Amino acid sequence: MTTILDRRAPARSTGTAGSTTGWSVQSVGEWLRSPVAPYYLALVSASVLTGLGLVMVLSASSVGSYRDNGSSYTVFLDQLLFGAVGIALAVVGSRLPVSLWKRLAWPGIFLALALQVAVFTPLGIEFQGNRNSLSVAGFSLQPAEFGKVALIVFGAVVLAAKRRVIHKPVHAAVPLIFPFGLLLLGLVLQGRDLGTGLILLAIMAGLLWAAGLPARWFVGLGTVGGIGVAVLAAGSANRMQRIEAWIGGICDNPQVEGCFQKVHAEYALADGGWWGLGLGESREKWGLLPEPHNDFILAIIGEELGLPGSLAVLGLFAVLAYSCFRVVTQAEDGFTRLAAGGLLVWFMGQAVLNIGSVIGMLPIIGVPLPLVSSGGSSLIAALIGVGLLLALARSLPGADAALRGRTGTLRRTLAAVPGRAAPGAGGRRRTSRPTRGRRSPGGRR
Repeated sequence: MTTILDRRAPARSTGTAGSTTGWSVQSVGEWLRSPVAPYYLALVSASVLTGLGLVMVLSASSVGSYRDNGSSYTVFLDQLLFGAVGIALAVVGSRLPVSLWKRLAWPGIFLALALQVAVFTPLGIEFQGNRNSLSVAGFSLQPAEFGKVALIVFGAVVLAAKRRVIHKPVHAAVPLIFPFGLLLLGLVLQGRDLGTGLILLAIMAGLLWAAGLPARWFVGLGTVGGIGVAVLAAGSANRMQRIEAWIGGICDNPQVEGCFQKVHAEYALADGGWWGLGLGESREKWGLLPEPHNDFILAIIGEELGLPGSLAVLGLFAVLAYSCFRVVTQAEDGFTRLAAGGLLVWFMGQAVLNIGSVIGMLPIIGVPLPLVSSGGSSLIAALIGVGLLLALARSLPGADAALRGRTGTLRRTLAAVPGRAAPGAGGRRRTSRPTRGRRSPGGRR
């Protein structure tokens, strides 16, 4: 990046450090305004979050994995496999043209609904009170995670087609909310997964907002949604215990029902202090904090890596959000703008719910931290979403041509490296041979 920035706006030698710094800041600003910035920002932030997640899953799960499986690496190796699959799908998705993503909208939403229905067949399994998974070839699959991607693509396609009549409630609601959105949401809630249901609601609201639905309609939609969430929370003793633990001040004794996980997450963050205990040195992962490698992995990050580690996670999500926002603001195609808005709501909404639960600002909701928490379905679905975001970023005006130009520059640079074949040389490199004993064209030795 330094070479690119220096080539774009070389620093002038003025004899003062301030002037050079000013030019550097200007160069960074120019690069951020370039059409390729959203692509690289999304690529780097998602890659670092995924890599950090793998490292922290290994650390957070090692004790529990050894206790349950006799090996400290079982959970990590599974997560590594899921990460490899997700990265492969992200690469493929990033290379798909936007037109092909659009054609996948209707098959995708029907497939998402079919898989969610299958949860209530003998293939479905129940875990911790929720019935939201399928057992497939020895692995568990959570269809609702992939339903998020399907809902975003489907919603972006239908709302982009209705952009001229989006101010009419019927056109805004059909078919995104009625019937497909509500069907998917109802099936998820039937499995008692309120956390995922909230994310689906947020995605639908974000798509409608990005499509230009008049703000007055969100008052009614928000009221109905709030009443529905309150009814669902009041109908579950477990959810009410979590809400009481959040606002009731009943957690002076961590053994009180609903307080144990909340209190030990706070203990982990407190133990980490400013600089952390060191990678692998968590105390709470030794059977104290439930789900340390899943929903509460941020607590382990804070305990082992301290405030810098926690702020790094927040900063990476902020960069990912900024890249989504840039795609929204620069896109000329309605589908691109709406899909990027849906991805922004998904990634940031789920991250806020997870982080808020860990630090005690929200009741424990039970959603993973995207790209970081353990869980195959969550990781693969999030990486597919990253692939979609990269495809959208490539479709911005001037982005694809700039990316192809940089690829061509890289190939020409590699071709000039001694020992490498030049393009079109058939993999063979011609070398000069000594002319001793051979007659030159002029006839002289």
